[in-house]
Amino acid sequence: MKTAMKKNQKNIWIIGCGDIGRRLASLYSAQSKPPIINALVKSNESFTTCDKLGLKTIKINADESVGFFSSNTNKVDLEGAQLFYFVPPPSEGKVDTRLARFLANVSNAPSRIVLISTTGVYGDSQGEWIDETTPTNPVADRAYRRLSAEEALKKWAKKYDKEYMILRVPGIYAQDRLPLARLQKGLPVVNPTEAGFTNRIHADDLAQACLLAMNSSHKNETINITDGNPSTMTDYFNQVADFVGLPHPPQISLQKAEQTLSAGMVSYLKESRRIKNSKMLALLNIKLKYPTLRVTLKTPA
Repeated sequence: MKTAMKKNQKNIWIIGCGDIGRRLASLYSAQSKPPIINALVKSNESFTTCDKLGLKTIKINADESVGFFSSNTNKVDLEGAQLFYFVPPPSEGKVDTRLARFLANVSNAPSRIVLISTTGVYGDSQGEWIDETTPTNPVADRAYRRLSAEEALKKWAKKYDKEYMILRVPGIYAQDRLPLARLQKGLPVVNPTEAGFTNRIHADDLAQACLLAMNSSHKNETINITDGNPSTMTDYFNQVADFVGLPHPPQISLQKAEQTLSAGMVSYLKESRRIKNSKMLALLNIKLKYPTLRVTLKTPA
């Protein structure tokens, strides 16, 4: 499926076109001269959804794609592509083998890659404000995997003299991405005095940031993508509960949480940081549609 490109038409690829990829594709579609969007997905459900949106969709398993991009030249054309890489790393280990494999196969074809990473690479700052100059200090394996992806992309860009933009992202939310199941089950949260700070970005604002990062005159930058209004996870769950008319979740001590909650949730609870978004505002010149959680929960769906 080698798409015929018109003169001066952008060659856009979204690798891992899930919710954020589809929101991004909608932003492109709203342009006066929308480009053709090529989307790579893993599941049949994602394929159907993207296909209905009019995207040129290819279904492929990221763990079984060795040689796909380099050998199947009749199927894909990444030459000079503006490429968004949204595929999550594997669920185990400290290295993102998926991105490493992908970069090895695309060689020097894309002109710029925008990568979604995580603010988890900073580790625990004990609630202090941090920015992009703060040294990385990952604790959880998932953060190590994201940091390895960042390093692999930088190495690729240097080797081939290509451009990248790394977006470090915290918790992503939207009115259709709220933790309703957890609230309905009445699962506990940590009491406010022990709850650490968490950071957020609305899914639509993240999609907007991705588009602006691709089109930016800046290059080879690492940027925190957050609304700049952190709060505790307890406050987040309480606000969402009020919004949907559910009781506030019960509160327990951090010690009790370590004994009863999942290891994944505990790892989040034990990291506290407040992240500045000054660089995002300055370099991307972004106007957030949802600058705070309260704005989102007051906005009609």
